[in-house]
Amino acid sequence: MSKPVDLGSLKEGSYIIIDNEACRIVSYDKSKPGKHGSAKARVVGIGLFDGVKRSIVSPVDSMVQVPIVEKKGGQIVSTMPDRVQIMDLESF
Repeated sequence: MSKPVDLGSLKEGSYIIIDNEACRIVSYDKSKPGKHGSAKARVVGIGLFDGVKRSIVSPVDSMVQVPIVEKKGGQIVSTMPDRVQIMDLESF
């Protein structure tokens, strides 16, 4: 799930979807508008699931997708060689 947000309203530490992957923004640089162009933003993000660095350059007034990230607490029930079972502390 994601929602559209203006690129100029994002900041470091927030989340963005780059190349269809959810990323956390680690660097956000904004250039000044030129005589014939609008201000541009260069965003560098680290993938939440794979740790790959991705970047995007786009006008500040463009719309980008922002994932809806829900953080919850949990307790590890069991560990196996290829997976882990986690119990949600709110709904069990």
